[in-house]
Amino acid sequence: MCKRPTRPRSCLFIRSAALRVFAAFVLALSSGQAADWEFSRPGWTYEFPRDHGNHPDFKTEWWYFTGNLRSAEGREFGYQLTFFRQGITPPAARIPTTSRFVTGDVKFAHFAVTDVTKGEFVFEQFLARGTFGEAGFDDGGRLAWIEECELRLESDGTFRLRAQDEKKAIDLRLRPVKPPVIHGTDGVSQKADGEGRASHYYSLTRMETAGTVTLGGTAHEVTGLSWFDHEWATNQLAAGQVGWDWFSVQFDDGTELMLFQIRTATGGRERWSGGTFVDASGGTTAVADADFELEPVGRWKSRETGADYPVDWRLAVPKLGLEIKITARVDDQELRLAPISYWEGSIGAEGMRGAVPVRGTGYLEMTGYAGDVVGMKAAP
Repeated sequence: MCKRPTRPRSCLFIRSAALRVFAAFVLALSSGQAADWEFSRPGWTYEFPRDHGNHPDFKTEWWYFTGNLRSAEGREFGYQLTFFRQGITPPAARIPTTSRFVTGDVKFAHFAVTDVTKGEFVFEQFLARGTFGEAGFDDGGRLAWIEECELRLESDGTFRLRAQDEKKAIDLRLRPVKPPVIHGTDGVSQKADGEGRASHYYSLTRMETAGTVTLGGTAHEVTGLSWFDHEWATNQLAAGQVGWDWFSVQFDDGTELMLFQIRTATGGRERWSGGTFVDASGGTTAVADADFELEPVGRWKSRETGADYPVDWRLAVPKLGLEIKITARVDDQELRLAPISYWEGSIGAEGMRGAVPVRGTGYLEMTGYAGDVVGMKAAP
């Protein structure tokens, strides 16, 4: 699983203070130098499988996989595996070189597993420059990899996810049930006022998943559903935006909902907040800021970071006839990492759509509660 036994293990994982400081320095630097990068502008034409791959002319990109899985014995798990690319050298400044030590970006990954049944959560961060080929993008069927983590697109259109660290491992095959869902308007998902304050953003909202989750040295055969978000952008957040709350829900009637709200420094909600509802056949309905009501109804405070997270919510989308309560399946699903700590975890949802009861599972991400969203904001 991307192992290189000739290299010491201490070189493989983000363990040293030096690497953590380097990551913080790179991300902080990248927040104010966007002029030479490509911006997300209306008119992008998505092509697949091309757009499953890397977009190096944009400063920031991520491949985000989350899912809820169950073993034959009824044990339940959530997982997150995310590959990030953060640009350092703009396209125009890149020069041909044979040196392994010159790189245009930093690669890192976040890997977490929630043992819902036991109420436990474990996570890890990986960081690399890719100097020795230990990390990279777009190598044949490999879309992204870093050390023990790998994302592969197979010839039959399925995805393969593999990751492991000292506490856990996953080896999963994911089959998309629906075509990609494009979020936003005219190829962009706007996040703030102004040109380029946007991302190119699509999702595979329902992926049948099978494989193994390993915890404590025990491998569990699992099946369930996964969700894939792929997003690339430059400078998408404005200086007055402090973070976001992002929800994905897969309902038991074959529908899905993606929704996000961007929080402002004055305590309000950015008018570009919104999302997409996906019906059972794959048809989509845009959800604008004015279309939904979102209210926190339960909180959890981290002892380690002091962040106070709203882990339970009431969500209403009147034009869909939808009203649900969203609940964290485990309260402590905070990834305490450098330079960014955030909450990302498995959720359950229950409520009504019209006169019909609905239930589902999904994932919730909350950023900006434990500090700045480093590397994502425009310069003031």
